[in-house]
Amino acid sequence: MSFTTDTTLTGQHVRLVPLRPEHHDDLVEAVRDGELWKLWYTAIPTPEGMAAEIRRRLGLQQAGSMLPFAVLDPSGKAVGMTTYMNIDATNRRVEIGSTWYRKSVQRSALNTEAKRLLLTHAFETLNCIAVEFRTHFFNHQSRRAIERLGAKLDGVLRSHQINPHPDAQGALRDTCVYSIVASEWPSVKAHLDFQLSRPRA
Repeated sequence: MSFTTDTTLTGQHVRLVPLRPEHHDDLVEAVRDGELWKLWYTAIPTPEGMAAEIRRRLGLQQAGSMLPFAVLDPSGKAVGMTTYMNIDATNRRVEIGSTWYRKSVQRSALNTEAKRLLLTHAFETLNCIAVEFRTHFFNHQSRRAIERLGAKLDGVLRSHQINPHPDAQGALRDTCVYSIVASEWPSVKAHLDFQLSRPRA
């Protein structure tokens, strides 16, 4: 299977489906839950920019560097986006990133299961050697979420990028790079299954 072949991944709490323009209205509603685009340390589309962001991700899929998903809740409503990105098929590596969810489903079983589905597909279908996660040094919520998955910090790329957010005033971004390697997947998988089996308040 190609790394950019449209794929649907289904769990109990979430379904990841190929991103399509028809997800636009749900995603606009989702991004307004918490006004997520205002967070200076993230790159989340504004409601007005959602159509362009969908086109951008689909264009990267056509170019072979991204596989974008819409994240659906159990009712079938799109509540966010996620991707395989920076695809390196030759070396069987991907990054799970460009992920955001509406505020009401953050830190829920939906997010944990979405990562479980993406990691399972990466390691067990695509036969990946490693899966990366990257986030802004100051995005502490994202860093904690990545660490809860069982990913390990590879290092920090200092002054990695110029932050384009209008509230960042051109500040330089330090990027934290995490990964899970294939030999760690069985333990990480057991850990995620344990988390999903626990009742949530």
